Amino acid sequence: MRDLANWKGCPAPRPVLIEGRYVRLEPYERRQHLEALWDGLGGMGINPLLKYFTQDDFSGIDAFDAWLRAAQEKSGWVTEVFRDKAAGKVVGMANYMRADPANGVVEVGAVAHGPAMARSPLSTEAHYLMARHVFEDLGYRRYEWKCHSENQPSRTTAARLGFTFEGIFRQHMISKHANRDTAWFSIIDGEWPLIKAAFEAWLSPENFDCDGRQKRRLEDIRADLAAKERT
Repeated sequence: MRDLANWKGCPAPRPVLIEGRYVRLEPYERRQHLEALWDGLGGMGINPLLKYFTQDDFSGIDAFDAWLRAAQEKSGWVTEVFRDKAAGKVVGMANYMRADPANGVVEVGAVAHGPAMARSPLSTEAHYLMARHVFEDLGYRRYEWKCHSENQPSRTTAARLGFTFEGIFRQHMISKHANRDTAWFSIIDGEWPLIKAAFEAWLSPENFDCDGRQKRRLEDIRADLAAKERT
């Protein structure tokens, strides 16, 4: 844990452009991104993804637009869209949300991966870039991931990316007129160097065969690095 004797807090997250090898993170701009994001998330096909989100199904792009604008303007979300650099298309998004700059805590949420992100390094790199920005550029101490306790795909993704499961907040909120227990995960700053090294080793072109399949799993790389640290 860092020395907090002279802690002065962190800057609030702001829209940022970040270049990766496979994906570019772009600050959401309605005129530029709304239609591309809606299409990248599958248009009306986005609704099955909303099972564990708190909002109701979207009736169309206008409802999606209204939801995202309200989240940004009323809740202070900072939306980053993911663009596949090879294809040039918007393929997903995530948001910096519930920022607590005074204590150095921020959450990544409303994560939505379009079909083009499946079975590719795009999502892994996107989340690596978002986490790196939080810890290295903004100096945060804690990076959170939360999801419906029944959302097993989200829980599996959080664990794969290196977030530590911290427990279940029972009766945390009401979602779609029903109780939601929330699973909490986090990465803290002291863990970031090892998690970063694992991300970079996994994302290296040498970790993929000629058909684009991974040679080593991210979890295995991280475990090997942790074992070396202990010896």
